[in-house]
Amino acid sequence: MFDNLFDNPALNNAAKLAARILLAAIFIQAGFGKITGYAGATAYMASAGVPGILLPLVIIVELIGGIMILVGYQARLAALLLAGFTLLAAFLFHLQPGNAAQMGQFMKNLAIAGGFLQLFATGPGLWSLDARNRGR
Repeated sequence: MFDNLFDNPALNNAAKLAARILLAAIFIQAGFGKITGYAGATAYMASAGVPGILLPLVIIVELIGGIMILVGYQARLAALLLAGFTLLAAFLFHLQPGNAAQMGQFMKNLAIAGGFLQLFATGPGLWSLDARNRGR
């Protein structure tokens, strides 16, 4: 019944684009948020035992990685790196079994990492810079 739907290249590429937009949005927003709330972000990192000196690197990973995912440039590499980054953040900042809100954030990060691993495995689709560059 759904075979034609699942094998529709335009629909699959639209879904891959939508997935990239949704995955990228949280990282681009978070990167800009850390710039505008630099002191608070540094304090939050320090509260988890992560040196605040690493904040510029975190901002770069979130912004550049998010933009790479959004436009589909080196998307598989960016997805793999952001999956690792997201898992690291989950374990460093959110794994607090006695805190339901933090465990919700932990599970959200696991789901995001899963999305990035799916993107790594399947690629960004035809509506990406990677596909455009392959066509040259």
